[in-house]
Amino acid sequence: MDVFIFLSAALFSVLNPIGTVPIFVGLTQDYTKKERSRVSLWTSINVLIILTISFFIGQYVLSFFGITITALRIAGGIIIASSGFGLLNGKFSKNKGIDKKVQQDIENRNDIALTPLAMPMLAGPGSISLLIAYYEEHHTTSEILFSCLAILTVSALIYIILRSAHYLAKYLGASGIVAISRIIGFLTIAIGIQYIISSVLSIIRGI
Repeated sequence: MDVFIFLSAALFSVLNPIGTVPIFVGLTQDYTKKERSRVSLWTSINVLIILTISFFIGQYVLSFFGITITALRIAGGIIIASSGFGLLNGKFSKNKGIDKKVQQDIENRNDIALTPLAMPMLAGPGSISLLIAYYEEHHTTSEILFSCLAILTVSALIYIILRSAHYLAKYLGASGIVAISRIIGFLTIAIGIQYIISSVLSIIRGI
């Protein structure tokens, strides 16, 4: 259960679906309620698939390229912390790799569920590296089951949040969403720094 709680909280902080609400509202403002529901569902399904594949196959990708788990933890920690700083500064779009050129391309797409919503806005490098590193330390049968349950739970929360995005934007307002995202950003920075500290201590112990 500890594995489930920690991974759920860590993934939710790194993915930050609350911070995606304003962007989702902007991209789907001309959609019908049914179309928004469909996009929300497929976005959550795509996130579930991406995170699950990363969790189980990521270690083999590391082995193929000769990347150590310590190096991944440091790189992932930097990315996660950087994402947190972006949330604290309120630069959601820029932090998620959404610039003006990408925004124009998005507006011309018929389906936004996979890109940019599922990737890179939600399931980005930070969450992928987090899962790969987590699998290296938690790969017993029970831990894998609880980890999969955590991924499923977060994906379901993403669907609920995006499905309610227009209502959240209306009742929370821009200031409310920014406040929540900045709190999540602070937690995300802490997670990233903890990953870096753990990796550095691991290196020191190995010397």
